[in-house]
Amino acid sequence: MPLPIPSLMTDRLILRAPREADFPKMLAFNDSPRSAFVGGPLERRWVWRGLLANIGHWALRGYGFYSVDTKAGDFIGRIGVIFHDGWPEPELAWHLYDGFEGHGYGREAALAARADYHARVSSQPLISMIDVANTRSEALAVRLGAAREVTKTDPEGDYHIYRHPAPEARA
Repeated sequence: MPLPIPSLMTDRLILRAPREADFPKMLAFNDSPRSAFVGGPLERRWVWRGLLANIGHWALRGYGFYSVDTKAGDFIGRIGVIFHDGWPEPELAWHLYDGFEGHGYGREAALAARADYHARVSSQPLISMIDVANTRSEALAVRLGAAREVTKTDPEGDYHIYRHPAPEARA
């Protein structure tokens, strides 16, 4: 079943469909301390299932995580809009891999993914759910124009919900 997953291009990045070749870098991210902010580290089989679930998310909802490459060909992370069962609203989310933070890649890719979602799916403002200890992710949300709305607690811990601006409110 071929999926119509668009490719997006920015000045420095290509946002593309996930593929099996992404799995080793996903494992490396999972095995790093940084995965703690997204429920990791997990057993290898759950990382594999996460890759498959993302493809399924695209099939069911028409959007999901893009795999993000630099134009030089480095796979640097996953960024996109996801809406899992039990979540309050669709979320703009990002996972940048080790060595690729601090270059503006997260903002560049998130802006492209957010614009694509609003153009193809819905003009509904998105949220980002960010672990209260993940200050770098919070800083990115603010750079994207999002504002902290509320702090929540669930069995996995405390997180802030940031609300992104409506499409017409952005410059």
